[in-house]
Amino acid sequence: MKVNKFRFKKLQQKKYRENRVGIRVPIKKEELKKGIYIVPALFTCGNMCLGFLSILSSIDGHFITAAWFLIGALACDIVDGRIARMTKSTSMFGMELDSLSDLVSFGIAPAVMMHMLVLNTMGNIGIAIAVLYVLCCALRLARFNVLSHSSELEKHFVGLPTPASAGVLISFVLSYQLLGPEEYTLNANTIPVLMEILPKFFRAMPIVIVVLSFLMVSNIPYMSFKKIKMSKIKTIELFAIIIVLIILIVIFPQNTFFIIFSMYAASGILFYVPRLIINKRNKMKEETEDDNADSEET
Repeated sequence: MKVNKFRFKKLQQKKYRENRVGIRVPIKKEELKKGIYIVPALFTCGNMCLGFLSILSSIDGHFITAAWFLIGALACDIVDGRIARMTKSTSMFGMELDSLSDLVSFGIAPAVMMHMLVLNTMGNIGIAIAVLYVLCCALRLARFNVLSHSSELEKHFVGLPTPASAGVLISFVLSYQLLGPEEYTLNANTIPVLMEILPKFFRAMPIVIVVLSFLMVSNIPYMSFKKIKMSKIKTIELFAIIIVLIILIVIFPQNTFFIIFSMYAASGILFYVPRLIINKRNKMKEETEDDNADSEET
């Protein structure tokens, strides 16, 4: 039976594409759709609205209210992503809308809050730090969209995610408000050791904001929890850790959020720097061995 050559060629082009090296690679069947999906988009818009309400509250000097608005924005950001992945309704429109919402809620809103609370006494330097944070947040989100098709994002994030960076600032404000005007009172909602550290953390806040800004645009890998399915936890250790976290959040909500976000932000550096040193030593060792081998041959 004769096969139409033109038709066969068209079928081959649909099934394969050829890169610059000449290697045939199968085209991905699943591509981002261009439509709008109502339910995830509603949560994404809720994220943006809560971010804007937080900005208004910060301008009025209601920092605790502003921080709780951003906690709600974080919840919306988690939910819209989960719904989109569960219902397979991820789209290009949703991704762009999500980035715009994150820029408002986790870039501009925290910068305004921290400027009104801490940085406004530093004059132009304080303004520059707030602007730096917003710019790094925008760059981080733009890079995320560019790398969104990469398989690496399934394993880890490149740079500190913007919600996590904002989470450090938000949870700090919520924890700091537990301090009284003179001395904090020990109660069921505070962790004493952490409450003693918070005043020092407050004084170092400009440096913390700068560090968070550069972590967002760095190449440091951070763990991604997108692929973790809570319904399929296979180890009793992980289950026990989750139970402990839930108990701590119920008893010490503000302090626990601050500890979780701070540890996540620091985890990238703690794991990346030793790995970088080890790789550098291995490279130097290999170069030394190559030089010795060359000298023996000569």
